[in-house]
Formats: sequence, C-alpha cells, structure tokens
Amino acid sequence: MDLLEQQLTLRTREEFAAFVDRLREDLLNRPGDWENPTLDRFLDAMASWVAASHGYFRNIGEPYPEGINWSFFAGVLLAARIYE
Repeated sequence: MDLLEQQLTLRTREEFAAFVDRLREDLLNRPGDWENPTLDRFLDAMASWVAASHGYFRNIGEPYPEGINWSFFAGVLLAARIYE
C-alpha cells in the first residue's frame, strides 16, 4: 500500500502512528522525492497547505472535513518537540 492509499484508509491512532513512521522512512529512503525535506520547509509547507486546504477540497470536488480537532494536532506537534 502506498502512502496515499494508507492516508485514505487510516482510522485509528495506531494506523496514524504507522503512517507517520512510513512517512519518515520515505523521507530517509527517497529524500530527492521530497519538495520540503527539512523541518523548516516541511512546517512552512504544512502551514501553507492548511491555510489553503478549503481550496484543495473544492478543487477535488470533496466536502471539507468536519469536526477536525485542530487543538489535538497542535498538541501532537508541540509534544514532538520534546518527546524522546
């Protein structure tokens, strides 16, 4: 299963953690395929994509996801700064 297929089918915390591991492995194994291979560029691209995400879903003809827990995702990012 490729990363896009995995992203579209994940439903659990464990599946999300496995997806993040695979994303990291993809960066390590294929850094040339990444437009944003540094943390600085990755976080910049993440912020830009989130800001423009309504347009992305409109362009693909899908409704914008409801009930996103943005506070949780912010907590994940903050925790990763210090978690060992």
